[in-house]
Amino acid sequence: MAFVQFNKVSLAFGDRDILKNVSVNLAAGSKAALTGANGTGKSTLIKVMAGLVSPDDGSRAVSKDARIAYLPQSGLTHHGCTLREEADKAFAFGYKLQEELDKIGDDLKAGIGNQKVLLERHDEIINEMESSGFNRRNVTAEQILIGLGFSHEDLDRNCEEFSGGWQMRIALAKNLMVNPDILLLDEPTNYLDIEAREWLEKFLNNYAGGFLLVSHDRYFLDHTINEVYELFNGELHRYPGNFTHYEKVREVELETLIKEYEKQQEEIRHLQEFIDRFGAKATKAAQAQERQKMLDKILEHEIVIPESLKKIHFKFPQAPHSGRLVATLEKVTKSYDGEKKVLDNLDLLLENGDRLVVAGHNGAGKSTLLRILAGVDPNFEGSVKLGAGVSIGYFSQDNAETLKGSATILETIEAEAPLDLIPKLRDMLGAFLFRGDDVFKSLDVLSGGEKSRVALLKLLLKPVNLLILDEPTNHLDMHSKDVLLEALKDFGGTVIFVSHDRGFIEELSTRVLELKPGKFRTFPGDYRYYMERIEREANGEEVSSEQLAISNGKGGVPQLAGSGSGTAFTETRSKPASQVLPLSGRSIPRNTPNQSEKSDARLSYEEKKKYEAEKRKAEKRVSQIEAEIAKIEEEKSLEENKMANPEVYSNGEKAKAVQARISELSAKLDELNAQWEEAAMQLEEFN
Repeated sequence: MAFVQFNKVSLAFGDRDILKNVSVNLAAGSKAALTGANGTGKSTLIKVMAGLVSPDDGSRAVSKDARIAYLPQSGLTHHGCTLREEADKAFAFGYKLQEELDKIGDDLKAGIGNQKVLLERHDEIINEMESSGFNRRNVTAEQILIGLGFSHEDLDRNCEEFSGGWQMRIALAKNLMVNPDILLLDEPTNYLDIEAREWLEKFLNNYAGGFLLVSHDRYFLDHTINEVYELFNGELHRYPGNFTHYEKVREVELETLIKEYEKQQEEIRHLQEFIDRFGAKATKAAQAQERQKMLDKILEHEIVIPESLKKIHFKFPQAPHSGRLVATLEKVTKSYDGEKKVLDNLDLLLENGDRLVVAGHNGAGKSTLLRILAGVDPNFEGSVKLGAGVSIGYFSQDNAETLKGSATILETIEAEAPLDLIPKLRDMLGAFLFRGDDVFKSLDVLSGGEKSRVALLKLLLKPVNLLILDEPTNHLDMHSKDVLLEALKDFGGTVIFVSHDRGFIEELSTRVLELKPGKFRTFPGDYRYYMERIEREANGEEVSSEQLAISNGKGGVPQLAGSGSGTAFTETRSKPASQVLPLSGRSIPRNTPNQSEKSDARLSYEEKKKYEAEKRKAEKRVSQIEAEIAKIEEEKSLEENKMANPEVYSNGEKAKAVQARISELSAKLDELNAQWEEAAMQLEEFN
């Protein structure tokens, strides 16, 4: 079994320890995420794993013939050939094997060399080429490229024609085509739209090899990984379960640390205030010096907590009052070439308080619609009428281009902020990844991503009542997205937005506008309802509100949805049939109270007694399975830790035995999880 192992790996840049005694094992079946605050060294660790950076201390062991693929965050470009030809380069290893195979055939024919050895090697190569997928390379390449959003027409385009984001999709596609034993992916979702992310999610779920990835998309992580490695202060800690489960466990672990941190920060503030106040006074100089010594001692052992656990919350400036109808779009039509219509007779009513997400594939007209509504693009047919008192705030990635000059980030934000938010600006800048001396950078030296974050924060500080947001979560980490999401939920106005972050969309949206070339439909209700509707339609099922029974996110019963090309339909949906509640890191459907068909008043004494007995039996069954799962998870963790021991990974027989036990325990966990889900569903029948 292929594996990559690290034992007590350490790496320092100058006087800063990036990695301290890091041990980890990745093998076939590993589905892991690497997390940590920005700047903690995640990308560096992945480069060490890929063999691109050498550690100062420790050992790295890779099984014989293990194929490792690594995707960096950015910077890869392709040129000099078509997309189809570039994709074929991913199979260079197979062509090399083919050359060796041909030579062996010639030697066998000529009677050169040890015939037995040659025949054995011949069989090895045949098997390796088959298992690697080389013989199916053309079909594989096309499937992966189409899955990541390329069209059939794109396959014969020159690579130079693709933008930077699409260049990274090419690089990701090539990594997947190789079918490596271990995949190391640093922010693979950065340049993917929501459809491509969903395709990659399914790919990784069916992937036989092992992978470790960094991503700021919580939804994507929750649906692809089953263990999390956190890099914190140079040390690496493992947490079994999905990402949401890790966050809950980690927050509980750090409750005490946070309290100590807050207590220490208060002490630091008091000491610093005394030093600043009396340090220059001769009568207090001795006391100030004494407190300086105390402060220096505290700072030597200053507590550091992850940025994601520093709770930052801010509210938008009060949204100006507006009428119920915020915007009315009638027969809006847009074409860039005079022939193909991106938008065709689009009608839309935007009401006060709406959180409308615009969904659709690339090229469907999402950004075009937002530009028209924001007044940035006046070249269209039809009409856009804003309601009384509507004031617009518009954000797109193009906003970054307007930020120029020698002013610092802090100065730029201070110039936009209302007086009551001035004291909170440093925390807000921290939430948008500008920490420490970063706030004193001038606009002219900022990267495109940094400028986008500044432009977004500037917009959020303006008193508007209609926010038009085109990909606001780009260039934000998970913590920043959470801060933005909470602020948008509390926003007193209306939001229309485009995003490729599934979790962000599901948390914020209350209506969905679906765009297809020349067509549109609106769906009252949240994004989950929309996705189930689309899935049922794709399966050819007749969809009714009774079948779906999904909450609209507001508790109301929506009545009207529109469709392009002069048609309309009405949807009425019932209240939610079920909701999902977490239990021990897993999720089970739970009926709402008003749906329970059990009524104590209607049960006889004997029936009630039997009912309670069955319920206790179901509860006991769930508890027993959960206890067994915890026991197996602990045993698996111990076995995995053994793989970081040189005495094990340097001994082929021992390593093989440990890997076999890990596989056995993994299979047992899968079986127990299935039993748990069945038992939990049975228990829910009693609630």
